[in-house]
Amino acid sequence: MNTDTIAAIATGMTPSGIGIIRISGEDAFKVASSVFLKKNGQALAEYENRRAHFGYIHDKDTVIDEVILLIFVKPFSYTGENTVEIQCHGGILMMKKILDLCIRSGARPAEPGEFTKRAFLNGKIDLSEAEAVMDVISSKNDLALKNSVSQLRGSLYEKITGIREEILYETAFIESALDDPEHFDLTGYPEKLSVKLLHILRELEKLSDSFDDGRMLSEGVRTVILGKPNVGKSSLLNILAGSERAIVTEIAGTTRDAIEENISIGGVLLHVIDTAGIRQSEDIVEQLGVKKAMDIAKDADLVIMVVDSSETISSEDEEILSFIKKNDRKCVILLNKSDLGSIIGPEEIACYTNNPVIMISAKDETGIDKLKEFIVNEFSKGYLKYNDEIFISNARQKDALSRAISSLLCVAKSITENMPEDFYSIDLTAAYESLGNIIGEQVDDDVIEEIFSKFCMGK
Repeated sequence: MNTDTIAAIATGMTPSGIGIIRISGEDAFKVASSVFLKKNGQALAEYENRRAHFGYIHDKDTVIDEVILLIFVKPFSYTGENTVEIQCHGGILMMKKILDLCIRSGARPAEPGEFTKRAFLNGKIDLSEAEAVMDVISSKNDLALKNSVSQLRGSLYEKITGIREEILYETAFIESALDDPEHFDLTGYPEKLSVKLLHILRELEKLSDSFDDGRMLSEGVRTVILGKPNVGKSSLLNILAGSERAIVTEIAGTTRDAIEENISIGGVLLHVIDTAGIRQSEDIVEQLGVKKAMDIAKDADLVIMVVDSSETISSEDEEILSFIKKNDRKCVILLNKSDLGSIIGPEEIACYTNNPVIMISAKDETGIDKLKEFIVNEFSKGYLKYNDEIFISNARQKDALSRAISSLLCVAKSITENMPEDFYSIDLTAAYESLGNIIGEQVDDDVIEEIFSKFCMGK
């Protein structure tokens, strides 16, 4: 691991009342001393932990800004290293000038996530807590924020560590019994281990099963609006968003690429994607838009299909209905343009699908409340279900849980098939290591690099 001194702007790159430049590493105090003078004109000479100093940032004889400088002596800092935070006025130019001074004085620009990476490598936080840092920053609703803060405080670490300790105890007992059968009796042990495994598997499966709901709670319900051209998809997006996000015209095929918007409905966060109209076209750009729409819909949590109720069911409508049925997507059918007089209703749609059907008019917004009610009823359950429980929304953690569960199921199978006890030990060890991946033990360097590369600068 690099132990050189790094520096970065830790606050957002937008004008604000206060900006923070963070410096961390063995020479952090030396770098700070070369750019900072106390209010009385004296240089920084004492580095008392958690002491704030009021003074000036200077470049030779020129005063750059009036600042507060905070000292954190290792290991009592976020990174576990000597750390300095400079609180300056939050102008973008000002923050850049101070950062440039720090770099000229011996620091190097930090890589994305490098401060948190150093905190992890120095044992200040585990990997699940490190990932929670980004989750806190990117949280889009109260429950996702609550869960992220809980993980930041170590809730997931404690749960995983507790389960690992149970697995380690059983592994150690088996290996001790195999090494010293005179003092350890394995009679009746497989039955006892089966009971223990059942308890552990329930805990891990509960956590693993929370992934889909957890992802929706954190990132939003992936919602795709599908339909043939000019049925009112873009109008629907604009109504839900409360603004003109998509261009609405009478010309078919106006939307050629996906338009995305985060929308909150009754406390449920939706990540809504308005797609190109589904139809046969000679236009290569429109063809690509249609293919993209179908590809996105395959991974959707909810498909909102819009149908023009003032016309008969078309071949394009039938194609979309067939696609939804084939891919088993949760779906609601909206029969739009009811203000023009409906030729088709729920009865006609029932011939193709048993998905719920709602009559709407995007023009006068009738029926939109029923759509919102449907969304809240379908997806607010997760908010209630996980209000006081840990959930995961991280695919890496989900994969590690799946591998641990698979290993424990192998142990259960070995018990059922009366296999020798050393078979248990092999799979118990594999489960222990898989769970260790979640909290950062026994994890590959390339995985660590991948995780922290997704962080923003200064974190």
